[in-house]
Amino acid sequence: MRRRTGLAMAGVAALAWGEWWNWRWSRTLVGTSGGAAEAVVVLGYRNPQATANFINRWRVRAGIRSITPDSARATRVIFSGGATSSAAAEAQLMAEHATSVLGFDGTVLLEDQSRTTWENITNVIPLLEDVDRIKIVSQPAHALKARAYLRRQRPDLAKRLVRADDYRPGEWLIGKPLLALYGLWTLRCLQADERKAKASL
Repeated sequence: MRRRTGLAMAGVAALAWGEWWNWRWSRTLVGTSGGAAEAVVVLGYRNPQATANFINRWRVRAGIRSITPDSARATRVIFSGGATSSAAAEAQLMAEHATSVLGFDGTVLLEDQSRTTWENITNVIPLLEDVDRIKIVSQPAHALKARAYLRRQRPDLAKRLVRADDYRPGEWLIGKPLLALYGLWTLRCLQADERKAKASL
């Protein structure tokens, strides 16, 4: 009985730990920039098949729900990601899912050449120059990495970063401990101030 209780408590603690890290990352390196023009950048995930995979489908949904309701007409959704195999580019597959499956009829732009997160940011910068708010959508750790890269490449644009709706309590609950472990590993490349800075770009 004690062993079962201990295992249950350990499981709850692991879920809470994963939830906390993802919550924290979603709120790091973002500010409160205002203005009407908004860009939502949705980062692709390797997709060798002919249609958007599970992760890319979720990222598309998170990108669309990140659009500020009263700024929908002034929002551009940018799908970013090149081809990782002989299949179509990630950006194209995500855009097709957004328009054909989800019925999204807003402004869509494609960046279909990048193969790394650094290239994602480099290649979308020309599409961000004239917007007031920038939201980057992915799993929270990956989105934080992308925001840090924007901060390195264009600190002036990084001042326009605001929170996306890619973190919700309980969403991906079972997977969040694994996502947190992977996030801690992949974010080793960030500097201490990039991992901790909040709303001070």
